[in-house]
Amino acid sequence: MTGPVHYHLGQFPPASEQLDWPRLVPLIGPANAALARYDGLVAAIPNASVLLSPLTTQEAVLSSKIEGTNVTMGEVLEIEAGADGDVDQPKRDDAEEVLNYRVALSFAANALEERPLSPHLLREAHALLLQGVRGRDTNPGAFRDEQNWIGPQGCTIDQASFVPIPQEHLHSGLDTWAAYTADRGQPDPLVQLALIHLEFEALHPFKDGNGRLGRMIIPLFLMQRGVLSSPSFYMSGYLEGRREEYVERMRAVSRTGAWTDWCSFFLEGLIEQAHQNQDRAQQIIALNTRMQREVAERTHSQFAGLAVDFIFSRPVFPTPVFVENSGIPRESAQRLLRLLRDGDDPILRTIRPGSGRRPAILAFPELLNIAEGRNVL
Repeated sequence: MTGPVHYHLGQFPPASEQLDWPRLVPLIGPANAALARYDGLVAAIPNASVLLSPLTTQEAVLSSKIEGTNVTMGEVLEIEAGADGDVDQPKRDDAEEVLNYRVALSFAANALEERPLSPHLLREAHALLLQGVRGRDTNPGAFRDEQNWIGPQGCTIDQASFVPIPQEHLHSGLDTWAAYTADRGQPDPLVQLALIHLEFEALHPFKDGNGRLGRMIIPLFLMQRGVLSSPSFYMSGYLEGRREEYVERMRAVSRTGAWTDWCSFFLEGLIEQAHQNQDRAQQIIALNTRMQREVAERTHSQFAGLAVDFIFSRPVFPTPVFVENSGIPRESAQRLLRLLRDGDDPILRTIRPGSGRRPAILAFPELLNIAEGRNVL
């Protein structure tokens, strides 16, 4: 039986000549072009953060799924809306982790407007990520103060698959990571990002939440460096779909110094995910355009646009939340809900009927299906 792979102490960052640039250059151009096309699309969307919010939730779901959670985007939104009466506690815990991811990403993106991506900012995001969830006993917002390792639950360090940087070197390792992250003199920012993400995961500076936080770094760095105008690029779909290869490529860097193999894998992921993100964003834009027209025709209401804006921002919601928060007068809001929910071809679907003082919960299936990439409702 082979022992665990140990962190590549003293080898980060690799010297430029350690990377096989002839292998990487054919991927760098297409990756930059794909990201530019996606960002151009997003930048042209009015109120993109609202319109694309389901994609943010789906990213949180997939990033958390890599770490072992078992909850869908629809389930998260239902639980957030209060439709959790029949949901078991593990599922609620999973949903809470996903919702925290969304909060932490929003916080970090806003913080980048005033300060750079740094270990201190990540500590703040980590505190939000683990607030009130299963990791709350593992020092949210604090770097670890003892050696950790990765492997089957309950395994010893000798049975681990990977042992991160030794505790006594953690803070110097974070300093090196921060200096490299801030270095604008690197040959290419996307290759730099590949190494930044890899190194953070290899350092594993927290007791819990390292994987989710490390993947959160991807859109944050792209935004900080001006590659993207907003942190609306999500890569966990690619990484979750290739989970075993994702982990093995990272391990191989510490095992054999396979830096180029990792960077190639990461750049291929950027290209594939940019195309997928662009396709889904275009589908959402087309759906929004169609809904603006259909809701106006169906309701003949001056408030049709506000109704559409709301259901895109909250595709699962209790009816009182729509009435109170859509910006539409109460009687008009109630009438709009009836028109959108009833009839032969309803736009909204009731997923929990109202009963007594318990409100009905409605969903917008077409948007959920696009965000999840499959028919869920």
